[in-house]
Amino acid sequence: MTANETILHQFYTAFANGDSKKMSEFYAPSVRFHDPAFGLLKDRDVPKMWKMLLANSKGKLKIEFYDLKADEYKGSARWIATYTFSKTNRKVVNKIYSQFHFKEGVIIKQTDNFDIWKWAKQAFGITGLLFGWTGYMQSKIQEKALLSLNKFNEA
Repeated sequence: MTANETILHQFYTAFANGDSKKMSEFYAPSVRFHDPAFGLLKDRDVPKMWKMLLANSKGKLKIEFYDLKADEYKGSARWIATYTFSKTNRKVVNKIYSQFHFKEGVIIKQTDNFDIWKWAKQAFGITGLLFGWTGYMQSKIQEKALLSLNKFNEA
């Protein structure tokens, strides 16, 4: 196992254990994160996002990870998040492919990819099925996610 594969293993183990503080230790202070739900997050907002998601899950988030690969500069992982979406109380099983960039033993960039339409169908039911593929609904999902993060940061 390479040093950066070890980082990924420890990162996802901390995630599976609900330890956002430990997760944040693997990020550079100037980290960049992107995914379909939040869009682009920078710096301190990245670990705060994980802290919020873990807090909102109330200990009922299941994380499974596999296929961890990394060299000195880049890495990837596949993982599955199973949880109840707090806004609708609907079960979500989200399959995610993450790509990482490393520098000096920390993550400097993370890009998470998943099918936002599949996610919306699970999270919002018929509304997600009918409109989850549209740019309008996808932008609304990002808007609400960022609003939730901003409210969480203020608390």
